[in-house]
Amino acid sequence: MRQPHPYFATCPKGLESLLMAELAELGATRQRETVAGVYFDGDLSIAYRVCLWSRLANKVLLPLTSFDVSSQEDLYEGAKAIVWEEHLGPQTTFLVDFIGSSGAIRNTQFGALKIKDAVVDRLRDYMGTRPSVSKSNPDLRINARLSKNKAVISLDLSGESLHRRGYRLKQGGAPLKENLAAGILLRAGWPALAQQGAALLDPMCGSGTLLIEAAYMAADIAPGLGRANFGFERWLNHRNDVWLDLRGEAIERRRAGLAGQRPEIRGYDADLKVIRAAEDNIIRAELDDWLRVSRKELSTFKKPTHTALDSGLVVTNPPYGERLGEIESLKLLYAHLGERLRDEFVGWRAAVFTGNPDLGKQMGLRAEKKYKLFNGPLPAELLLFSVAEENFVKAGTRRDVESRLEGPADGQPPETTTALSPGAQMLANRLRKNLKQLSRWVRKENIQCYRLYDADMPEYAAAVDLYWGLTSGQTGAPQLYAHVQEYAAPKSVDEGRAEQRFAELMAALPEVLEIPQERIAYKQRRRNKGTSQYEKLAERPRGELISVQEGQARLQINLWQYLDTGLFLDHRPVRNRIAQWARGKSFLNLFCYTASASVHAALGGARFTLSVDMSNTYLNWARKNLAANGLSESRNRLEQADCLQWLENNTQQFDLVFLDPPSFSNSKKMPGVLDVQRDHVSLIHKSMRAVADGGTLIFSTNLRTFTLDEAALQDYQIENITAQTLDPDFKRNTKIHQCWLIRH
Repeated sequence: MRQPHPYFATCPKGLESLLMAELAELGATRQRETVAGVYFDGDLSIAYRVCLWSRLANKVLLPLTSFDVSSQEDLYEGAKAIVWEEHLGPQTTFLVDFIGSSGAIRNTQFGALKIKDAVVDRLRDYMGTRPSVSKSNPDLRINARLSKNKAVISLDLSGESLHRRGYRLKQGGAPLKENLAAGILLRAGWPALAQQGAALLDPMCGSGTLLIEAAYMAADIAPGLGRANFGFERWLNHRNDVWLDLRGEAIERRRAGLAGQRPEIRGYDADLKVIRAAEDNIIRAELDDWLRVSRKELSTFKKPTHTALDSGLVVTNPPYGERLGEIESLKLLYAHLGERLRDEFVGWRAAVFTGNPDLGKQMGLRAEKKYKLFNGPLPAELLLFSVAEENFVKAGTRRDVESRLEGPADGQPPETTTALSPGAQMLANRLRKNLKQLSRWVRKENIQCYRLYDADMPEYAAAVDLYWGLTSGQTGAPQLYAHVQEYAAPKSVDEGRAEQRFAELMAALPEVLEIPQERIAYKQRRRNKGTSQYEKLAERPRGELISVQEGQARLQINLWQYLDTGLFLDHRPVRNRIAQWARGKSFLNLFCYTASASVHAALGGARFTLSVDMSNTYLNWARKNLAANGLSESRNRLEQADCLQWLENNTQQFDLVFLDPPSFSNSKKMPGVLDVQRDHVSLIHKSMRAVADGGTLIFSTNLRTFTLDEAALQDYQIENITAQTLDPDFKRNTKIHQCWLIRH
């Protein structure tokens, strides 16, 4: 009992130094670190204590022998030479775990079989009867490792891996092993923070593993106390009196720990299913009178308000994706997590565990420390942050740039730095005038995307939209971008003259906006390319997105790849109203495009949103918009479908429905043709079937010649709100859209 033995404790790669320190605290001696484990010495009580108290180990192995293996017979004879009758009897069931290979032993199953035969033959020769193998619940596990033609055979004192504490029967899609969660918390300094009374919050808690492990540390609870059994309990040399004393001590320490001051520990997740799993796991860990979890979107993550929490740790294991589309969306999710930390948790610590370190760069925070770890076989990284202003990657301000663009206070335009033609100079003066006229509204309402020019001078027939934003991974001050769409010139206008005027527009814009041409996207119509064709004049990386802000929403636009940018600026007031009206309601977004209206509804407090569109491209874009705002698809569903067919089959009802169909569509994915003037009555009738009693349909169209057939819709209450949905940047073009509220 008191004789020291050599042992070997295995652990996840990257936690070896932490395990070595833990073993020393538990009374082990002569520790020696190696890859994925630590050798140590101690008597039998130390081995028991490690099995009961180690938060980091997977296995505790008692080596019995080691020998060279150059043939199958060597493996068999070396295993048979062990005095197995001192360790298991004929009624003992056992299982051999074999790891490794060599020229002689190329298959782990074959290696396990040779050792099994050696054990059985030895006991049959000694006792006249043989023990049985059990694959599901063996009394004793034998561990064999073969490396560089040398075999080490050990007794597995732990039995089932020690990371299995016994509390987690339910888990999410990408579970974090309990001992890896403990390693993350130790690296993040949680035990010291807990002693100081700091709080711990996990905004994406999944099945609650980090929360439970944090509570175990804070309350001095042995992680093995809830396990059904250990491998040593049916070993012939087991000392049950020693084990019962150690277990009794752990029970008393748990009682004292739970009776003391307990720090605030809370978890949140957008997925109700995993929250239910976390609740079950917390109950099984007998911590349900302490730990709290609730369903919450990342967008609403902030400090609890029921008590003052001046310091604490935000720790989380966000998803990190494998496919390109997932990664692009997750970049936005990580950026939003960084924003929540900067806005709500200054003075706190943060720990983010990720399998894709590049995603951590999106957070806008400089990591103080980084640790290489492994989540199973996958390389991962733990990023540690001190949430303080000096560690923020600052976004900067637009004010100084806007003031310069608007010109001097006396209203005189600044001198141009390049020679402009008279026409281009005249256009530049108009652009500056518009900048100045819109400036007060832009600043008061914090407008970051707006229309600067809309064919104000008929000979320069184009729309110019401005966007302040940052591309993915970009830091520093938001940059100004412009998007130019040329209107199709009538046949009476000479093609050469139209091209000259567009060239003057291209000369005036960078001069007025003080930005390079590469930050201006030009979409130019030319009759020789077809009346609906745009020529891309600025070649950019496909799919390059710019993140812009509109009200509460952070939205992704693409200036270069498509006809439109992903954000219809004229509908800004409609989206803002949706955000106001959606609180506590269910919201349906038909022909949702990039689902910007759904994002506004969700951020406004919608109970549930459903966005329907036929285009998978737009729905993937919508996923990025949701992720950028910390919104999950569990509460904000996206459905790929033909809206006309979807309405035919729909049986759901919603409190608020947004119907903004294209003016005309003959998509190959549709069985027919959609003409909003011809089909709007039928479309509204079908949509109204999806509107609950007391609910509202918002119907909008951009067809400038559109006339609503009120006679055919006389059974509904109809309110024209077009005038209220035109902001100052679109009031000079009142036909940009029409909008109605329709109720039962």
